[in-house]
Amino acid sequence: MQLINDFINSVDDFLWGWFMIILLLGTHLFVTIRTKFVQKKTIKAIKLSVTKDPDSSGDISPFQALATALASTIGTGNIIGVGTAIALGGPGAVFWCWITGVLGISTKYAESLLAVKYRVKTKDGRMLGGAMYALERGLRLKWLGILFAVFAVLASFGIGSGVQVNAISSIMNSTFNSGGSLVWNIFGYDISAVSAIIGIVTSLVTAAVIFGGIKAISKVCELLVPAMAGLYVLGCLAILIMNAPYLGDALALILKSAFTPTAAGGGFIGSTIMIAARYGIARGLFSNESGLGSAPIVASAAQSRNSVRQALISSTGTFWDTVVVCLMTGLVLVSSIIKNPSSFAGAEGGKLTFTAFQQIPYIGTPVLVIGIVSFAYSTILGWSYYGERCVEYLLGMKGMVPYRLVFCFVLLIAPVISLDIVWSLSDIFNALMAIPNLVAILLLSHVIVRETNYYLYSDRLDEYDKSPIPKSDK
Repeated sequence: MQLINDFINSVDDFLWGWFMIILLLGTHLFVTIRTKFVQKKTIKAIKLSVTKDPDSSGDISPFQALATALASTIGTGNIIGVGTAIALGGPGAVFWCWITGVLGISTKYAESLLAVKYRVKTKDGRMLGGAMYALERGLRLKWLGILFAVFAVLASFGIGSGVQVNAISSIMNSTFNSGGSLVWNIFGYDISAVSAIIGIVTSLVTAAVIFGGIKAISKVCELLVPAMAGLYVLGCLAILIMNAPYLGDALALILKSAFTPTAAGGGFIGSTIMIAARYGIARGLFSNESGLGSAPIVASAAQSRNSVRQALISSTGTFWDTVVVCLMTGLVLVSSIIKNPSSFAGAEGGKLTFTAFQQIPYIGTPVLVIGIVSFAYSTILGWSYYGERCVEYLLGMKGMVPYRLVFCFVLLIAPVISLDIVWSLSDIFNALMAIPNLVAILLLSHVIVRETNYYLYSDRLDEYDKSPIPKSDK
């Protein structure tokens, strides 16, 4: 068993080491240049995201599509991931995380454009799209589309469900069962009563939502995402106001550490430029999922008059997730460590963020607990939709009920089992999802450029795409 664990961890380390960093960051740079720095259109994209487009083809509003995508990306990566990057890569990791978000806007734009461009309509009028359809219809590489769908389904059971509900269970146990006294004996095994309850409740609540389809999922995400993100951002702002005298020093240290080696001291570990870049870039990529191919699956269901319009809206997901939320988290942590280094001695990952939020009297920890729980649950909803659409691509509608049942079963048992291997396997499947998705982006870059030049740089964003949407054979 240990041999299997070592092998899985080795594959994980390779895929999410410099290989994936170079592949993803290289794609970000390539697409940024090819789209003439589409990031400069972010303000326009934000305005479009709150503009309804009811006369266009699609199942849900553009904002609902964005909210569902954000539900799966704004999550524990923003809270725990940034803390891990700082703990391992030093304060300079915050800069590289932010840069990854800025460049990643272009890749999120490109993959969403392809998803809408190559989407299909089912017999009952629903829209289906994503990397699998772009690979099949745009490149005639159906086998690669099948691989993407298989990896996405497997990832949905890990990072999309098991890992998330386990995070909810962990935080609830730390809050309500820190002594471990609340125990149930089930089939001869002692398990945490809190974990068991979390599994049952999460499974039932999720089933009630996902059996309602994308419209039910998007409506929940439309309400949940702004509320949970707003609460977390308000908490960050409160801490930044409290740390105002240290913000200048924090910014200076982040920038300096990004380009010069730093020695250990003042609550920070020592770090080289390469280590800061590696962990900052890796956490940024993991947080915003740009290039992974997940968000475009829901983008293809949005009401949009042309591919570029929805692609712009989808690209704001990376802006909010990494450029705003991850940067705020980084500033909160670095300024807090400078302010009171002794409080953070030996802390890493999520513990850094918990310690920082404890600066807010009485409500700091509850705000963070609510944030982690709501972030994790929203990720479950978002990934359930991604998995469903990939199952439908592979098996048609006959695979839908079995998939939903298995998804909810994973939610039921995950809080009471160890997920070390699941974490590593989830990372591997995410990386394997990204590879065919990046193949589609790079080989169809001429389509991305053509659509972008026609609609975006010729003031035709309000024009309807006259191309007929093909019927799906699923």
